[in-house]
Amino acid sequence: MRQEVFRMERVTYIDKGIKQLEDFNLQIYQGEIMGLIPINAHGLQELLQLMQTNMPLYDGYVYYCGERINSWKSTRRTGNRIGIIDANSRLVEHMTVTDNIFVLRQGFRQEVIQNKLLRKQLTPFMGDIGMEIPADAYVDKLSAFERVVVELLRAVVAGYRLIVLNEISTVINGEELCKLYDIIHHYGKQGFSFLYVSPHLEEIMEVCDRVALLSNGRIQKVAQGKEMKAEIVEGYTLEFDTMVRYHMENRNPDALRKREILSFNHVTGETLQDFTMKVYEGECLVVQNLDNQVFQDILQVLYGDRKLKMGDCFIAGRKVDLPASKEIAIIAAEPTKTMIFNEMNYMDNLCMGLSRRVSGVWKRNMRDSVRKEYGPVLGEEVFQIPVERLSERQKYQLVYTRVLLQKPKVVVCVQPFKGADLDHRVFVWKMMEMLLDKGMSVVILTINLADSMSLADRLIRIGKDGILEEVNREDFGSLSIAAPWLSLYRTQ
Repeated sequence: MRQEVFRMERVTYIDKGIKQLEDFNLQIYQGEIMGLIPINAHGLQELLQLMQTNMPLYDGYVYYCGERINSWKSTRRTGNRIGIIDANSRLVEHMTVTDNIFVLRQGFRQEVIQNKLLRKQLTPFMGDIGMEIPADAYVDKLSAFERVVVELLRAVVAGYRLIVLNEISTVINGEELCKLYDIIHHYGKQGFSFLYVSPHLEEIMEVCDRVALLSNGRIQKVAQGKEMKAEIVEGYTLEFDTMVRYHMENRNPDALRKREILSFNHVTGETLQDFTMKVYEGECLVVQNLDNQVFQDILQVLYGDRKLKMGDCFIAGRKVDLPASKEIAIIAAEPTKTMIFNEMNYMDNLCMGLSRRVSGVWKRNMRDSVRKEYGPVLGEEVFQIPVERLSERQKYQLVYTRVLLQKPKVVVCVQPFKGADLDHRVFVWKMMEMLLDKGMSVVILTINLADSMSLADRLIRIGKDGILEEVNREDFGSLSIAAPWLSLYRTQ
């Protein structure tokens, strides 16, 4: 008989008068890798918070390792020994690997830290999973993948029987994901359980035993085996499939590459070395970063936070200094959190991009003109709502419309699907297609190719040594990756 590790039974959780979880049921068994696909993200953060912290419930029960830890009748004001690993590292930056795994764990009682002993204790853990992370390495010097592994080891050493991996593919690439899956399976055989949260069915099918669909604060369905693909794809991704197929059929690759619109020539930053890249007018170029330090270096160069040690940047054949605010627009990762300014009203937020192109935008007649043109598209009601109270979709629309008003030659989208549930991924995809339809070049900086490939005309993979591979659209079908829309390229 399978032993249950975690169960939420008929849980209803209300926060600030809003039902975040309603009649919520979830079971995870010992050694199981359970998948969770957020069809929409309503209740997801509250679920993760409830797993770690026993907050007051309106109804229902929560069990962990055979013990009732929370109920509507009584609440323990204690934390639960459940680990959560996501894009935001919980490691202490300026401490070593052994310090983070052993010294900082609950229950460590040595008054004198014996580093030699701790290194010896760490060796078998690393050997079991085939990793060679130096015990004395400082966390801030580790790669994103190594940090994930260290967090996982810390949870294992601390005896957490359930570990949550939340959208981990946004910080590590495909090859590293395969290594992580091997590590997860290794600890699954030892009785550790996992909840793997991802909007990508391809990831879920590759690593999980079962999958639950989260929508509007409820588990709508639990599937396993062949059901996972057949029922989930037909029921929830059909719209996306149709959109992608239509985009591909109407995209004319012969009309692209008429002229270079953006180029980096022998650019050298902190990690980047002699980097050369060209972006063509009207194309969608996906740049997959296989090294997180290179990723950060590119962003700092684009934002102008780091001066180039050597090399030049050209826009439409004209040499420019970065940041070139008029010609390049950058949409940051999770823009609804990073690019909305609550102290400004909707119109001020909207016109920020336009102010880079047109003088006098803050005059009333200009703003009235913008509202008259875009009010029917955005909805007149948004101009009266404080921006912090906008829906997630309205915030995405605000950011992308701001860029549309700016009319840049190139739009750089940094991990555009990060943090977006399935519903909002469809909307973000449409917004980027809108930019392409307006003749702008779109450069997608990403780690995970899953959604970005559906828009791409060209793919470049880069690492510390520069461009490692360039693949044109007609050759996408040969890529050995698990991407949702790869089958569409293979049938062209």
